[in-house]
Amino acid sequence: MIGRLAQLAASSARGVLFTVIEGEPLGAKLLVLEGGETVGDGPAELVGYADEVIRRGRNRQLEVDGMKVFAEWYGPPPRLLVYGAVDTAEALCRAAKLLGWHTIVADARAKFATRERMPSCDELIVAWPEEAFAQVAPDHSTAIVVLTHDDKFDEPALLGALETEAFYIGALGSRRNQERRRERLLEAGASEEQLDRIVGPCGLDIGADSQEETALSILAEILAVRARREGGPLRTAKQRIHVETD
Repeated sequence: MIGRLAQLAASSARGVLFTVIEGEPLGAKLLVLEGGETVGDGPAELVGYADEVIRRGRNRQLEVDGMKVFAEWYGPPPRLLVYGAVDTAEALCRAAKLLGWHTIVADARAKFATRERMPSCDELIVAWPEEAFAQVAPDHSTAIVVLTHDDKFDEPALLGALETEAFYIGALGSRRNQERRRERLLEAGASEEQLDRIVGPCGLDIGADSQEETALSILAEILAVRARREGGPLRTAKQRIHVETD
């Protein structure tokens, strides 16, 4: 068990370690990897809870058949993929790095996608959306933000994002531009249900003005979506201040 956990921590794989903390068999452990591998003597029914825990990316306490079980999540940090090497992209990467996230900026315009302009990102990709998405392979632990303000980039980037499991897809632009873009995406073959996944204009309503404030607004919304929260004032929130563990 310890050896497999060490291997998991050193890799980019994801998994969850279940430990029975109340009930029988007390202290039993079961490690479930995203691919389905299991290690340990914990109750087999815990396997059914693994996918949700892995996708949420947080430790949780569960109640299962009279047992209390602590689910400890293992995996690489979430990824932020920004298409459009504009000033807001750099501000987003700087902010996301403070959270320990892995940041990627992609743009087909080589004069924009430079290390001088994007020093904070972990990866910089000069490619059209289709190529960039194929290289990154966004998954359920990836947030995507499209910032180019240019239809020839925005539309293929959003269509590509909709083909992934990204937990967040955001796009800048006025409400009028969002409606115009929506019509064009429908004409391109996207369904209404798919388009409902796009958050646009992206970000929380905090009166953002500067690039940094806009980045903070967008990243705050990404965090709220990942935690399944509304993103409103804490004083009016009906849930616990911190994400529930049960």
